[in-house]
Amino acid sequence: MTSQTIPPLQTVPIGRTRRAVTDSATMVRRGLAHWARQPGQLIVGLLFPVMMLVMFAYFIGGGMAVEGGGDYTDFLVPGMLALTMAFGLEATMIAITQDIDRGVLDRFRSMPIAPSCVLVGRSVLDMLNSAGSLLFMLCAGWAIGWRWHGTAAEALAAIGLLLLLRLAMLWVGIYLGLVAGKPEMVQAVQILVWPVAFLSNAFTSPDTMPGWMGVIADWNPMSATAGAVRDLFANPGWESGTWAAEHTIALAVAWPLVLLAVFVPLAIGRYGRLSS
Repeated sequence: MTSQTIPPLQTVPIGRTRRAVTDSATMVRRGLAHWARQPGQLIVGLLFPVMMLVMFAYFIGGGMAVEGGGDYTDFLVPGMLALTMAFGLEATMIAITQDIDRGVLDRFRSMPIAPSCVLVGRSVLDMLNSAGSLLFMLCAGWAIGWRWHGTAAEALAAIGLLLLLRLAMLWVGIYLGLVAGKPEMVQAVQILVWPVAFLSNAFTSPDTMPGWMGVIADWNPMSATAGAVRDLFANPGWESGTWAAEHTIALAVAWPLVLLAVFVPLAIGRYGRLSS
């Protein structure tokens, strides 16, 4: 027997967790400082979805009809809210690739910080931006005549589903940014976001699309979240009669969880290889 004192089993895990939280908060403050020095990019990120909303509501919405005679603005806003959760991923991807390209990642690796804090801090920062953008879009939708007709609990559930989709899309963007490696490659990767975003029921019914395209749009995660948000806001939607259209809330939860289960480990693994 030795007289060596054995530390409690929880001392190391708790210490590591506290350190990871503290280091992640430092990374968030670093990102906020970047916003303060370069507010233009943040402002453009807030205004771009509003410009899209106004364009579709006033330039295109006049020629659109919704099944059952509902108002197209009430139909459009939930779809645009879902699309907003996909817009702006390039900012996160560019920030990650710039850290790689400028050697910032190597400097972080030389510091006594938690390895997970870089990605966690980046995700928290992006979610703060997304929450602000979502609030801005809700106010813009209200200004052009959109109204939600459900309960307060249903409205909060709709906002929660939107932020859940954003979290999943964010980790997809983090992984793609780590794969791209260089800022100039982000534009090529960003092109892939647009077909996924627009091949959905955000603007029109999948029934109006060619058969194979309509199936893809029906099962698109964007369509699931847009349909679920319409249901929770009690806004008009499309009645396609498919299983996906009738179980939008279940799919709006399942799709982001599947994406997180796939891309969080991929992003962490890729970051570990870049840091080694």
